Amino acid sequence: MEITDVKIRRTFESAPLKAVASVTFDGQFAVHDIKVISTESKLFIVMPSRKNADGSYRDIAHPINSPFRGELEEAVLRAYAAADPTL
Repeated sequence: MEITDVKIRRTFESAPLKAVASVTFDGQFAVHDIKVISTESKLFIVMPSRKNADGSYRDIAHPINSPFRGELEEAVLRAYAAADPTL
């Protein structure tokens, strides 16, 4: 599976939410609402999720393995860095 497009849909000035992204795979499948989160030590992504009746959250879509999660996170953070020249 190839990441064919990453779009930063919206950026935010205040931490911890920094941006919301959409990613297209193989030019045929898109995942929206991937969030870029900032902590004191790093940036990372959070996959779109839905709140359960018990108040917990469950990912709607997510990578199955660590190598692909790393690839996805790297692609989204690169697009975020390109969209925000202050980084």
